[in-house]
Amino acid sequence: MALEIITKEDLQDFRFLLLNDIKELMGKSTEQKEWLKSPEVRKLLKISPGTLQNLRINGTLRFTKIGSIIYYRQQDIHKLLESGMNS
Repeated sequence: MALEIITKEDLQDFRFLLLNDIKELMGKSTEQKEWLKSPEVRKLLKISPGTLQNLRINGTLRFTKIGSIIYYRQQDIHKLLESGMNS
């Protein structure tokens, strides 16, 4: 059985490719919208409601609440993606 060694550079390259793919998908699906609702954000980021709540609670993702609806600026989501969420 052959082993393949993955370096930090390989992981960094993969990260950039993945982020670019996500940005491209976001650009296609939400080009005109400045504000997104929680279900749209969860779908774009492929995260659970709990994960989205944690991003709000720890201040990673800014939001605005109007009545019972939470809105997120698309610009803030792009910034989150560029930062790599965990970098």
